[in-house]
Amino acid sequence: MLFERGIITSTEINSLKVFMTHQKTVEYLQSLLKELVALNQETEWAEFKHNSIKPEDLGEYISALANSAALLGKPFGYLIWGVENHNHDIVGTNFNPVTARHKKQELESWLLQKMEPKIDFYFHSFEAPNQKPVVIIEVQAASYTPVRFGGTEFIRIGSYKKPLGKHPEKERSLWRVFDRKPFEYQLAMKNVKAEEVLKLLDYPAYFNLMDKPLPEGRSGILENLAADGLIIKSLSGSWDITNIGSILFAKELKPFRHLARKAVRLILYKGKDRFKTIRELYGTKGYAVGFEGLIDYISALLPSNEEIGKALRKEVPMYPELAIRELVANALIHQDFNITGTGPIIEIFEDRMEITNPGSPLVEVDRFLDSPPRSRNEGIAALMRRVNICEERGSGIDKVVIQTEIYQLPAPIFETYQEHTRVVLFAHREFKNMETQERIRAAYLHSVLRYLNRQPMNNTTLRERFGIEAKNSAMVSRIIKQAIKAGRIKPYDEGAGTKAMRYIPWWA
Repeated sequence: MLFERGIITSTEINSLKVFMTHQKTVEYLQSLLKELVALNQETEWAEFKHNSIKPEDLGEYISALANSAALLGKPFGYLIWGVENHNHDIVGTNFNPVTARHKKQELESWLLQKMEPKIDFYFHSFEAPNQKPVVIIEVQAASYTPVRFGGTEFIRIGSYKKPLGKHPEKERSLWRVFDRKPFEYQLAMKNVKAEEVLKLLDYPAYFNLMDKPLPEGRSGILENLAADGLIIKSLSGSWDITNIGSILFAKELKPFRHLARKAVRLILYKGKDRFKTIRELYGTKGYAVGFEGLIDYISALLPSNEEIGKALRKEVPMYPELAIRELVANALIHQDFNITGTGPIIEIFEDRMEITNPGSPLVEVDRFLDSPPRSRNEGIAALMRRVNICEERGSGIDKVVIQTEIYQLPAPIFETYQEHTRVVLFAHREFKNMETQERIRAAYLHSVLRYLNRQPMNNTTLRERFGIEAKNSAMVSRIIKQAIKAGRIKPYDEGAGTKAMRYIPWWA
């Protein structure tokens, strides 16, 4: 099942965060420690300390390690407490990140506030094989811009921490890395054994969705996953799992810590505001393997209408399923994965449904219907198309608007706010109950659809869109005048008579 049910309190959320960020096994951490202390010397992506350091220094180290890891192609940078710097002997530490405070604030919270952009870093406290206490902070590599602490970007030069701005050659190299490697093909987990890969990724679902026969042997399965870039053979002979492999085909997103927060949230409210939550659910699976379950769950939560407008007089869903599928798929595919701490959210109210994803759109919201398709995540988009989760390139939003017209629903809203994109679908409302701005928005979107089909809008087509009888065409004429005045549409042929007048979008 895609979701785990629960209305979670703030205390439970904090407990969940602790679980998610500290779920590495002691065996794994001891193995990681062994690998790190075996390094001949400190590297640009690993730093050793004995005991606690100043919080300001720690913040600078996090920035430097994140940037250096990105520059060297490492998924993480590490700072290790309890290890001697010169000989890498494990001596133990008195540093305890759980109880550490700075300025009467939890250390981790204070560090995160000073970091820009927000990146994931995790403290792991455990005992080394010699029973000495050790702490490792695992720092996510910078992914699309250098990480700053307190407004300054840092980098490692050998074993020294330096401001990035004083080393322009390093800064140029770092920006080339960001331009070169898309998020999808960065690593979500490295050095994973073959049997572990098959436990983490839902490979039967992959072959089913791809309509491929399941290979008999493990090697055949892994070769197919590698061919689609879901995993990469590592130098050690193990496997690295890519972001695209985990975000689409993970059995559980929790083990992929920086992606766990990209799980879909589905919230059902009572009434028309966010005052009272009836149900809140969190996605657990990768997007591709959990998509159908997500759509089924949304459909189960939505009420049906016995009659919608003039076009349909039967028991129908409140919203067209095709529109829901397209909008949810778009939210998953086109989100900005580099915005951390937030993921896609689907909110259901009494009178509307809002679908929000991180990231401002790459095209103006006014031009969603006619602009050539652009995606931040071409690899994810291509795979989602191959498994028939989303429609052909550029056709999805058109279908959403067409469906709302068929169902004679108020026109959807496409908007941006605070680096997020939101689409709002509205439940059926009689024309007489629609506000002027809703009618103008519907006229604009209708004119775009007609223009794309090379058939400019006129009074008749807009009247049919609203389900208004011919005798009331004057009502539609009033809407057209209001839309022209608002700068949303314009006459196609100025010299035509009133009855023959046609209209096109303002930008045409």
